[in-house]
Amino acid sequence: MSEQLSWLDETESTAKPFFKTAKLIELWCAEPVFFASRELSDTYYTEGVIGNYALAYAFGWARSPYRLTGQDTGRPRYLEDLTPLHQECYVLPAWSATGSPTFRFERFNALSDAYWYAMTNNRVATAREDVVRVRQGEKPNTFRPSNYPQTGRLRMIERGNRFHTLVFGDRELPEYIRLGKFMSKVRVDILEHQSIVQRPTDRYTSQACLSTADLPPGINLLSFDLISMPPTSLLKNLSFEGEAWQIGSYIVPANLQFCSGANRNGV
Repeated sequence: MSEQLSWLDETESTAKPFFKTAKLIELWCAEPVFFASRELSDTYYTEGVIGNYALAYAFGWARSPYRLTGQDTGRPRYLEDLTPLHQECYVLPAWSATGSPTFRFERFNALSDAYWYAMTNNRVATAREDVVRVRQGEKPNTFRPSNYPQTGRLRMIERGNRFHTLVFGDRELPEYIRLGKFMSKVRVDILEHQSIVQRPTDRYTSQACLSTADLPPGINLLSFDLISMPPTSLLKNLSFEGEAWQIGSYIVPANLQFCSGANRNGV
């Protein structure tokens, strides 16, 4: 029995990668790109990385219904949309090609330009007669609480920035994609095609960005820099112990899959 178990362990450790090839691609921002990665007071910050879940949707790999109803309202659908892609394709979060992306700040103002308006509970009221109704104890819709910001500032990735990432699998990539909250235009250039080499269990350091939700089971994380952002935090400068894939000069943990952590926990 012990011999069979040891044989199984050896078989698993020398298993071939899900994918045979990977592409190093460059993303060139033709327009400013905005994600609400962090919110501080009335300022909404975009981090200097691009999440791989956003890229999966932008490439057209995953589709979500435009309008959700019932229990699905307001609930992310990453598990339903991304898990069917297992062992078919995968993309890493994109990192700055220069190491230090540039940003721009813009101010937005959604206040009304009507002759009269009043700021209520984070909502702009433009009907003056509603003030009288409120004094009489009524609660018109214009005075109900709202979670939509009316004024503030946006930190956006400036146009002209370049990002690199690795795409696994043989799927065709579009020449241009739309990315971010404002569907900004981004050009996709393929820089290199590389074969994937399986590396045995050892200690490695990865130069790429990685998603915490996509790491394989059994990996031992030794040190890393954490980028806390939705929908899943990212890792930079990861040192780990486990099996690895080598793609040219890049080393990443082996067996990366979308929502891998959720799957092994039975979610």
